[in-house]
Amino acid sequence: MVTITLPDGSKSEFESAVSVMDIAKSIGSGLAKATLAGMVNGTLVDTTYMINDDSEVKLITAAEPEGLKLMRHSAAHVMAEAIARLYPGTKFAYGPAIEDGFYYDVDASEPISADDLKKIEKEMKRIVKQNIKFERTELTRAEAEEKYAEDEYKLDNIKAAKGDVISFYTQGEFADLCLGPHVPSTGKIGNFKLMSVAGAYWHGDSSKQQLTRIYGTTFATKEELAEHLNRIEEAKKRDHRVIGKQMGLFEFHPKEAQGMAFWRANGVILYRELENYLRSVGEANGFEEFRTPQIMNRELWEISGHWQNYADKNYTCEKDGKEYAVKPMNCPGALILYKSELYSHNDLPLRWAEFGHVHRYEGSGEIHGLVRVRGFTQDDAHVFCTPDQLEDEIKSCIQLIFEVYKTTGLNFDHIELSTKPEKSIGSQEMWDKAEGALEGALKQLDINYVLNPGDGAFYGPKIDFHLKDAIGRSWQMGTIQVDFSLPERFDITYVDADSQKQRPVMIHRAISGSLERFIGVLTEHYAGDFPLWLAPEQVRVLSVVDAYNDYAEKVAAELKLRGIRAKVDSRSCKIGAKIREGELAKAQYLAIVGANEAEAGTVSVRRRKLGDLGSMSVSEFADKLIAEITTKALPPETK
Repeated sequence: MVTITLPDGSKSEFESAVSVMDIAKSIGSGLAKATLAGMVNGTLVDTTYMINDDSEVKLITAAEPEGLKLMRHSAAHVMAEAIARLYPGTKFAYGPAIEDGFYYDVDASEPISADDLKKIEKEMKRIVKQNIKFERTELTRAEAEEKYAEDEYKLDNIKAAKGDVISFYTQGEFADLCLGPHVPSTGKIGNFKLMSVAGAYWHGDSSKQQLTRIYGTTFATKEELAEHLNRIEEAKKRDHRVIGKQMGLFEFHPKEAQGMAFWRANGVILYRELENYLRSVGEANGFEEFRTPQIMNRELWEISGHWQNYADKNYTCEKDGKEYAVKPMNCPGALILYKSELYSHNDLPLRWAEFGHVHRYEGSGEIHGLVRVRGFTQDDAHVFCTPDQLEDEIKSCIQLIFEVYKTTGLNFDHIELSTKPEKSIGSQEMWDKAEGALEGALKQLDINYVLNPGDGAFYGPKIDFHLKDAIGRSWQMGTIQVDFSLPERFDITYVDADSQKQRPVMIHRAISGSLERFIGVLTEHYAGDFPLWLAPEQVRVLSVVDAYNDYAEKVAAELKLRGIRAKVDSRSCKIGAKIREGELAKAQYLAIVGANEAEAGTVSVRRRKLGDLGSMSVSEFADKLIAEITTKALPPETK
């Protein structure tokens, strides 16, 4: 007798071993039709999986995140079969599900371009219509290596696989090395669309064969697919790289400095306003600002572990027979400052902030505008505290992060608690204390979070804050990390009430993550229409005709005296053209002046997205702007 317990606590008994699909059928034909896989005692398995012992079972449908991911993985295999039919002799390297879709890296027998995607889609639809079963087979490692001895990609994957049993999945004429599971048959993969073609090196190694990577996406319904495609089109319109260039914010020159931003005047204004805001809220919460060197010697980075653990990310150099690294992290500098003085328990907590510019080497294929760069500034902070102060300091950091995100208009998607990774430093006892403190702070603040096992930093566990932008995309931004290891490695101490030396705890905290990434996300979130306090061009004063240029300059000068960023468009062209160009430049307010305004000492005001606000005195207009700037009000469309 096998007892199956479902998520709602209900139990079903079966006389002998039972498959996942048999369980679904016992509940109802509708559920059986929708079931794509099963979660048996926490492990995702095929619907054909046989359960021999009492177990907890969850039936997975396309409505579950696991089901959608499974559908996408299976769609990748269907795409591979379509390619195998259309391009005989093609070899298949790797085909995973990814966020929002899937891809397959192939060594094609002939070139495949974006023009070929419709043809591949058409063949995929035939395979889906045939409703071919996905079937799992297992071979010993020796059998698998013998069978695929002539396929360097399969052989490479087989050698990298763990265990002595190698699993394959077959549907129709196509078979591939795969851990699985998969949906029951090709007819279950939903609504799909092939998106693009790109190049990719095998294992990301530029010295190896360049493959063709074909991207696609799958959703359970046509409506969800259409919504996703619309979101992609909207994302193209919001691309921060394009908007940054149009608005004179920033630009990129890969030949001269790949992965580094060149900031123009408007971008520096935006950067400065954000940095000053972060500085002000930090100061209001007891943070003092420090600055540490850009380049420090190898010995320091070996003590911190960055030399070993960041070996492939570090920028290094050698001078006078000594090795140095451009700092990839700010924390060792803070530790050096701490160690240079003697602190007592009465001095703690110490809250130190640093807008530290760091450099990390990212592969060419990983770089993306401002959101993935090689040089960036972290709004970093390090808190040194006693173990008794730890949870309160974590809570304070969380509340500060919440305040900043609310002010900048970004909404939470989810919060992750990431635990000890495979590659780490420090004792298990330290990790347990650190993870417990982070979890305790989240629970005390009644904050929902998801557990992300094994994804902590090498020196400590962390809380990561994921934000959702205006079109529903999730971005990982700020972080709070608890570190017992680096204080020990640098041998820093404080003197307790009994005059004994004790080890402080170190908290690493970044609110934006990096100013570059934060600005990139904000640019796309607002599509360049930033809140007035952040907007590079707050007001553009437009003269109706040349005769009122002097009055326009006078208005702009009065606004500037009040601390408002204002420019004058005094060109000899029609006012309609000036208004259109002001709108395109995303000036948040347009102040139009002509004969009536010059005589009355007023301006005719237009607010971006709201249109005409009527006439008001210059002083009244300035008061309105200052109130909006001071309160850091969100733009009209996001209220």
